Amino acid sequence: MGDTEERTETHKIRCLSKLKMFLLAITCAYVAKTLSGSYMNSMLTQIERQFNIPTSVVGFINGSFEIGNLLLIVFVSYFGTKLHRPIMIGVGCVVMSLGCFLQSLPHFFMDRYEYESTVSVSGNLSSNSFLCMENGTQIFRPTEDPSECVKEVKSLMWVYVLVGNIIRGIGETPIMPLGISYIEDFAKSENSPLYIGFIETGAIIGPLIGLLLASFCANVYVDTGSVNTEDLTITPTDTRWVGAWWFGFLVCAGVNLLTAIPFFFLPKTPPKEGLTNNAEIVKNDQEEKQKEVKKEKDGITKDFLPFLKSLLCNPIYMLFILISVIQFNAFVNMISFMPKYLEQQYGKSSSDAIFLIGIYNLPPICIGYIVGGLIMKKFKITVKQAAHIGCWFSLIEYLLYYLCFLMICDNSPVAGVTTSYEGTHQDLYVENILTGCNMNCNCPTKIWDPVCGENGLSYMSACLAGCETSVGTGIDMVFQNCSCIGTSGNSSAVLGLCDKGHDCSLMLQYFLILSMTSSFIYSLSAIPGYMVLLRCIKPEEKSLGVGLHTFCTRVFAGIPAPIYFGALVDSTCLHWGTLKCGESGACRIYDSTNFRYIYLGLPAALRGSSYIPAFLILAILRKRRLPGEEASSGTVLVEAKVTGKENECKDRHQNSKVSNNDEWKTKL
Repeated sequence: MGDTEERTETHKIRCLSKLKMFLLAITCAYVAKTLSGSYMNSMLTQIERQFNIPTSVVGFINGSFEIGNLLLIVFVSYFGTKLHRPIMIGVGCVVMSLGCFLQSLPHFFMDRYEYESTVSVSGNLSSNSFLCMENGTQIFRPTEDPSECVKEVKSLMWVYVLVGNIIRGIGETPIMPLGISYIEDFAKSENSPLYIGFIETGAIIGPLIGLLLASFCANVYVDTGSVNTEDLTITPTDTRWVGAWWFGFLVCAGVNLLTAIPFFFLPKTPPKEGLTNNAEIVKNDQEEKQKEVKKEKDGITKDFLPFLKSLLCNPIYMLFILISVIQFNAFVNMISFMPKYLEQQYGKSSSDAIFLIGIYNLPPICIGYIVGGLIMKKFKITVKQAAHIGCWFSLIEYLLYYLCFLMICDNSPVAGVTTSYEGTHQDLYVENILTGCNMNCNCPTKIWDPVCGENGLSYMSACLAGCETSVGTGIDMVFQNCSCIGTSGNSSAVLGLCDKGHDCSLMLQYFLILSMTSSFIYSLSAIPGYMVLLRCIKPEEKSLGVGLHTFCTRVFAGIPAPIYFGALVDSTCLHWGTLKCGESGACRIYDSTNFRYIYLGLPAALRGSSYIPAFLILAILRKRRLPGEEASSGTVLVEAKVTGKENECKDRHQNSKVSNNDEWKTKL
């Protein structure tokens, strides 16, 4: 008898260690996949400038990840649990690594990045031909052979990034549903929310590392090592600056490849945690699992359509999908374009904007996930309670969100674009580039090469500022005798836009503090929200249900949201960059007021409409007495039947067999 107990205890320790090893491996996989995703989102502005494409095209590239994901998500969610889940996850990590590597390839196939400029990068020219020359003839750099211009404009190198992002989406597909369902199947039911909290923590650590990596890469010039950076006339705060976006993709490729290794050594079906204290239970459990596997092989697709029909007729489930689609539309837009918003609204560089997002937003979300999981475990939250927690915490955060409309900065004062040459406000969509002080300077009117005058006003170029001489080289170049800046004749200007001032920096701090607070409050509702999704459907339908939920959010939010939002952002552009032969490139400056209305207003409207179905769910749950609500101990598992009939909660051992397809984590 003692030998039997000793063998059972040894087996228990061994199987528990395997589950913990899988928990560690899947957490690392979440770190790797979210690292890649956050890095991609952070590099959208750099990709836009590198390939000189509008924001709508960049939004399409960003949404291509969802295209790859939705191609397989439903089938992987349903059929994946029948196969070796750890190996499938490992293969997915390898595919993600391949996608990241493909995204970096354009850098090695393209020529060096050339930004539009009226100033020679070789230093100070004795002729000063790029400055104001009355009745003179000037030749500026962006004049090339027309055939070369057409070739550059029609370049489709960004397609590599598009295809790589699709492949990355395909590789990410098995990680999400199969990893969570594996934990749900073989962990104690009361430990499952806590384990999910740990995995969610990994899903936050990954973006934090990704944002730090993106911040570093955005601060390094794209062609560093092959050009002399001392000759550059732009800085990271310039809208023409392109960071080393390709380097981070190589790092992501290596990290995803390393995380794939452990999954190829993990078992397909370890015994369920907590059920190994009796040898007879273990033996019966293995025999019943073998019968179930044989039954599944006999009719692997037999119940697919009935399950699908049952889900579509479940009112709580369908309302939950509607809420997710609406809110996902709002959050995809906010997350994807937040670095651009901080750049345009508060005058920060891409590197600083990405760094601030990582520092202020991600740690509170990480803490909120852990606290949410602990609350679910400690207080034994039921489905009704979880629904109320998720709804009201989300509503509180939504009301706080409106304070963002008060934290604003004015447009950068650019003569001829946002203000007149006298410094007074003008119609933002009517450029008055030429005026009396630069009319005879023979200046280009489309090239964006801004300088900041000592009067606090920015100008599109030193020539348009009426500057006649210059001293210094590279970024330290100073322009003098600028007729548009002042009447003294000694007025000077330096390269770059003027700083927005202390008041704008203060507004940025308020915005970041509010964003940090909102992130924490909203993250508290995440785990309860997942619980509602998991427990409102039958156990045997959970894997398919969550896969269908994810599929809907991809199709109706993940793919279209960045595209239409990018097009709306493009509509606020005040001045487009100019390629060779005069073709339009990436936007250089936006109307920050209209940009703010779109960036903050559209998500506010979308999220506001999502509370209508949320309150309907609370009303439906109020009229139903769900099974297990009055239980006094253990974590309660509740299934809201489509027919509305009541069910008895199954014991933990039985539930481990029927919930083999559990998966209740979706992309935030």
